[in-house]
Amino acid sequence: MTLDDSLRALEAYYGSMPPVAAMDVSVAGYDGDSLRLHAPLSSHVNDKGSAFGGSLVSVMTLAAWGLVTLRVEQAGLDAEVYVADSTVRYRAPLLGDLEAEATLDDAGDWSTFARTLRERGRARVALTARIALPDGSTATEMQARYVAIRRSAADA
Repeated sequence: MTLDDSLRALEAYYGSMPPVAAMDVSVAGYDGDSLRLHAPLSSHVNDKGSAFGGSLVSVMTLAAWGLVTLRVEQAGLDAEVYVADSTVRYRAPLLGDLEAEATLDDAGDWSTFARTLRERGRARVALTARIALPDGSTATEMQARYVAIRRSAADA
C-alpha cells in the first residue's frame, strides 16, 4: 500500500465512525514524523463562538491515534491502537478552524516501539498533540500514551 493509499484509508476509517464523521475531520498532512488533521470551526463552535473543548481534545486524540496507526502499518505490523491516557491543557480560546498536529514525544523512539510490538505483541508510545492559534501560539495541547496490541493470526 502506498502512503497516499494509507492516508486515504485513514481518512475513510475516520469517516466510518459516526461521531467522527459528524466532526468533518480530514487529513491535512503527514510527513512521517507528524500527522495533521483539520476540522472546520463551523462543526465545532460553542456558545461563545469559539471551538468546543470536547472537539479540541477529540481532534487531537484522533491525530495521535492516526499517527500511531500509520507507524504500525509502515512497520509492516497489524495491530489495534488504543489511547491509554491523556492530559490536556486549554491555553486560549480558538476562534478559527481546528488544525491538530500529533508528534512523537522527544524521549520516544519509533524503532523501539515497533520492535517491542513485534517481540511482545504489545507496545506503548507517548505522543504530544497540539492545536495552534492563527498566530502560531498554542490554543490546546495534549500529552498522551497510546498502546498497540498486535492482532494474532486467529483474530485476522
